[in-house]
Amino acid sequence: MTSRGTKYWNSGAIPLIAPEMLGEIIATACDLAIVISPEGRILSVVVNKDHHAHGRIDHWEGRDIRDVLTPDSRPKLEARLELFAQDRDISGAVELNHADGAGWSFPVRYSFHAIGPDGGTLLMLGRDLRPIAEMQMQLIEAQMALERDYETQREYDTRYRVLTEATRDAFVFIGTKSGRVVDANPVACDLLDVERAELIGNAFAQEFEGRRRAEFLEALTRATMSPEAHPIALETRRSRVRIKLHPVAFRTAGEPLILCRLDPAEAREPNGGEMGGTLLAFYRQGVDALVFTDPQGVILAANDSFLGLADAPHAGAVKGRSLGDYLVRGSVDLRVLVENATRSGQMRMFATKLSGEYGTQVSVEISATYLKDQASPCIVFVIRDASRMESVRKPGVAVSDDAMRSVMELVGSANLKDIVAETTDVVEKMCIETAVELTRNNRVAAAEMLGLSRQSLYVKLRKYGLLNRDGGDH
Repeated sequence: MTSRGTKYWNSGAIPLIAPEMLGEIIATACDLAIVISPEGRILSVVVNKDHHAHGRIDHWEGRDIRDVLTPDSRPKLEARLELFAQDRDISGAVELNHADGAGWSFPVRYSFHAIGPDGGTLLMLGRDLRPIAEMQMQLIEAQMALERDYETQREYDTRYRVLTEATRDAFVFIGTKSGRVVDANPVACDLLDVERAELIGNAFAQEFEGRRRAEFLEALTRATMSPEAHPIALETRRSRVRIKLHPVAFRTAGEPLILCRLDPAEAREPNGGEMGGTLLAFYRQGVDALVFTDPQGVILAANDSFLGLADAPHAGAVKGRSLGDYLVRGSVDLRVLVENATRSGQMRMFATKLSGEYGTQVSVEISATYLKDQASPCIVFVIRDASRMESVRKPGVAVSDDAMRSVMELVGSANLKDIVAETTDVVEKMCIETAVELTRNNRVAAAEMLGLSRQSLYVKLRKYGLLNRDGGDH
């Protein structure tokens, strides 16, 4: 037993191993074996015969091992040699990077072993790490390629979404085998009068009158296979709109799909198509605010001019809300507008104030038209900004000729104070009559419109002989 704990056998029980056999065993057990002196001089280099990645490195013998290491690996070697000089534990692997004057380098994981009769020589058994490094590099490159594919896919998905939102054509994707809707753009949902969430995943055939799924799919398939096939004429079940369907078959990710473009049949008429485009342009670019509501006053659509008056960021912020939310007198004004529009079909020049999202009030004049001859009846409100007109209007309320004549007859027979009082009564009576008429004799609504309490309105109605009119409180 030596001082370093290495045992040598020279008895007949275990024969000594020949040096050439020992070298072959070492070369087979590792990729690279280096024997160095305690000072770091290379005494011998043995390379695995089946490992040719290193080339010829027998010229390392006799050189300092530090000369064939990269600068970052030399401190690791120095630390291990220092432990060896202090007769301390040198077990454990160390990764060193070799570099030669030829400009190449490679990493090797070494284990250190004390050999020799006195244990004063170091045997470095190394395992080439280049295959692992190459595998790690391939993994990194594959990960980067996967990330690039994901980024490209997200880019194409964004382009697809923007295109479907911005296009004016209505189209629906359906599965060729199932006949169910895979995707649809907003224009198609509006044309079919159905929410996108309700449409996706359901059979497309059920959106049309008198169509069964199997027959409908067969008709679509025939239309896609024939180059001279005509569009399929259909009628939507919900909106009762006649359309022409143009199918196109394609395959994506191994799944056959059909792209169905939906064209309203009326849009193919020259006059109707041109007029429809003109009206749409007027709705979008018109100076006056245009608002479409249902018969209860819930907003269905609004143009940019209304969004500007209401200080709303986008159409989605007002859609689904009551128009009364944007009127200063709220439900009172809305009730007057809706009731008069539904009763007579229209109402003109109703003066009120519109309140924006941040409390800004604008004087407006509103006209309402009730469109009842539609699949879904609605009310169209035209709202005009009247704030500029207020500065040029004379103060006061217009007085009828008869009322003015009766006031003028008082001149000479009464003093100015009595004449002014008589004029005030005339104007007050006209305002009360107008409010009662607009609200269809709804006293509560009329009081709110005039800014009076209910009791004060009753006093004035009794004063002017208007209390016995037909109707009553609502």
